[in-house]
Amino acid sequence: MPGVASSATAVLVAHVAGATSTIRVGAGGIMLPNHAPLVIAEQFGTLAALFPGRVELGLGRAPGTDPLTMRALRRTLQGDVDDFPNDVLELQRYFAEPQPGQRVLAVPGAGLHVPIWILGSSLFGAQLAGALGLPFAFASHFAPAQLQEASALYRQRFAHSGQLQRPQLMLGIHACVADTDEAARELFSSTEQAFIQLRRGTPVQLPPPRAGFRESLSAAERALLEHTLSCAVVGSPDTVRRGLSELLARTGADELIATSMIYDHSARLRSYELLAQAAASMSSSPAG
Repeated sequence: MPGVASSATAVLVAHVAGATSTIRVGAGGIMLPNHAPLVIAEQFGTLAALFPGRVELGLGRAPGTDPLTMRALRRTLQGDVDDFPNDVLELQRYFAEPQPGQRVLAVPGAGLHVPIWILGSSLFGAQLAGALGLPFAFASHFAPAQLQEASALYRQRFAHSGQLQRPQLMLGIHACVADTDEAARELFSSTEQAFIQLRRGTPVQLPPPRAGFRESLSAAERALLEHTLSCAVVGSPDTVRRGLSELLARTGADELIATSMIYDHSARLRSYELLAQAAASMSSSPAG
């Protein structure tokens, strides 16, 4: 994807983990139909050995690309979205303690029990995560339509496992925070432009902000943005704090994972700083 530098996910995870000391770092995520499970097990087994207790592995079912690129990634068409549950189970076996007579091992990886998340934007991922007793991350930052139903289904189908004793739900959100609502909305126009170009079939690198962009669109395209980005929190710290509180109250999510697609790097860093402050004030308030 020209606008997302995520192709070499394990390399980026290593870069971030190497530059930090305490935060968890994970994949959000590896589209497993494009990769051999053993390769992913050894990549993330290596990361877990380098950064003990800090690496997690998020797995998605979507091919994430066109068939030609998918074939180039995996070299054959044997990888298929319908094999996803079996691929997840195979990965879990590679991270478990080696069994007597087990001939294929992840080195490193075996016995490291790297935590696995299931990523999804539909009911399929919710059901799989629940059945396997794994944490579930829902892609509400671009596919919010089934958020409530998927969240309820995940909790309903959850069966405790060796990794997790109770459901753990994470929601992906877009967050764009600036000193004022007006400034944040203009910064967020970069995200809006990128989504419209993607839906038009002409994906681009993240464009600079454009004042009045949404007003320049057709009614259908404005409706598309309203729906697709309905879980975004955009505005001043006070506005974003209220948005986060409402989202958490509505969904009961345990965690949020935020992406800030902001063109200017200094504005992006400032957005994350303000977002962290808003989140901290929520947790310290009487209602937080």
